[in-house]
Amino acid sequence: MVSKNQIKLISSLQQKKYRTVHQLFTVEGKKGIQELLDSTLELEHLYTTQNDFKTVAKDKKSIVSDADLKKISALSTPNTCLAVFRIPKEEKIKESGLLVVLDAIRDPGNLGTIIRLCDWFGIQQLICSKETVDVYNPKVVQATMGSITRVNVNYVNLYDFLSSTSLPVFGTFMTGRSIYDATLPREGIVVVGNEANGISKELEKIIKNRLTIPHFGSLQKAESLNVATATAIVLSEFCRR
Repeated sequence: MVSKNQIKLISSLQQKKYRTVHQLFTVEGKKGIQELLDSTLELEHLYTTQNDFKTVAKDKKSIVSDADLKKISALSTPNTCLAVFRIPKEEKIKESGLLVVLDAIRDPGNLGTIIRLCDWFGIQQLICSKETVDVYNPKVVQATMGSITRVNVNYVNLYDFLSSTSLPVFGTFMTGRSIYDATLPREGIVVVGNEANGISKELEKIIKNRLTIPHFGSLQKAESLNVATATAIVLSEFCRR
């Protein structure tokens, strides 16, 4: 049985302001929950309709009905389990290797996919503007498929950060040097812009290296690539060099 107070608390975590207040977030689905259980993140409580997750302490786990799970789930078709975890303290930014910077990414699915890409390509540091969607948004967490535990995410003033870094900064634009022709270093920063507007004019002024993914289609009528797709191509080129 899930109490009314528990339902109210868990439901409120769908909104950023309550995640901030309570320092809690949710994740749904066996695979995603197990990934987080295997990490250093602290479990607050687990709700499941099945007698699974044998290693979780009894006082941290409740077996609930399908009806109760539906009341606390953020999904239109609930899974069999939901867990509440504590939001960890933000780690210090490590300015080494390849870093990815996101300028006002709004779509939770895009952010989640980019976090998975960082994990895939071995990039441990993701830096976001304050306008970028919250990493602990339930849709972002779902889209990361557990990669959220292996990528350090920070929210900062991007202008200040990019102005002070000693690493070379590369921006992704519709016009610029073809990424297939450019010399790409082992260490640097890749800036990816907003889905609709790209990199802001303010940041554009301080980015010296402009990269673009060239068209190959004969008609060349596609306006742009999805931001996560473009990020995958760019990271692949940096890493394979």
